[in-house]
Amino acid sequence: MQPDLRDYMTGKNFISRLKPWMLPIAMISGAVFHEWIGYLSPFAPYLIFTMLLITFCKVKVSEFSVTKLSWTLIAVQVIGALLVYYSISPFNNDLAIATFICVFCPTATAAPVVTGMLGGNVTKLAIYSIISNITVAVLSPILFSILGSHADVSIWNATLRISAKVMPLIIAPLMLALVMKKVIPKLHKTISEHQSVSFYIWAVSLLIVVGNAVSYIIKHHEDITTMVLMAFAALAVCCIQFYIGRKFGGKYGDKISGAQGLGQKNTVLAIWMALTFFNPVTSVGPAAYIVWQNSINSYQLWRKSRHNKM
Repeated sequence: MQPDLRDYMTGKNFISRLKPWMLPIAMISGAVFHEWIGYLSPFAPYLIFTMLLITFCKVKVSEFSVTKLSWTLIAVQVIGALLVYYSISPFNNDLAIATFICVFCPTATAAPVVTGMLGGNVTKLAIYSIISNITVAVLSPILFSILGSHADVSIWNATLRISAKVMPLIIAPLMLALVMKKVIPKLHKTISEHQSVSFYIWAVSLLIVVGNAVSYIIKHHEDITTMVLMAFAALAVCCIQFYIGRKFGGKYGDKISGAQGLGQKNTVLAIWMALTFFNPVTSVGPAAYIVWQNSINSYQLWRKSRHNKM
């Protein structure tokens, strides 16, 4: 018996079928409408805050702990970034810096959201995300000065500026979620049961990030060859980080958290660091990383959706 066409056109079925394609649609829309995306940029921090609040309502305090996986991923993040830089710098310093930032950059604030969608441990990755961002805030001013930062900023001021960029967006929604669980448990439960909302908020955030990245690349296209090399270098380290993270995650019992923790990066912060501390052209590396990491995420979500239907 053939299924009724109307069964496929119900709102729920339509959204379910559209979901695996939401991220590619968001990226393509951001690229196509990049000239107008700038008007939405002020809303990005609020979208990320809301998205994390929804995700953190699923976090369990009893599971809070810094695991061996966290320390292993931090070591790969820092040591790997330095190895990448010193391997490439003899040939092209700007390319080395761009690739370094793609590895050294902390875990994306959206990583716990994707981890939850893929079936990973949200609490574990939320804790690692905090550790990763704190590590970058503390070490980046020192490492940037060693690598030849162009910015006339003291180590202390640089630490404060980077911390101000990342910590409120991570700590504040986590604290609010924990307070809500104690003070407004019914609302907390309702939010925790509607995790899918964070995915669509993330799709809008991605549209804004990609639009801004495309606008920047179009405005600063002086050295096309270097930009192309940066894009391919970003692709290489993106795939390698997802692979290594998955391998270490498997060793410690959570492949998904390992892969997302190491592979999914806070590219908005990475672009800001490149523009603030180095030659602005180096921001093309993390800008390209946006496309690569979200292409991988889209593929993973598509596979997850396909597997669930079997």
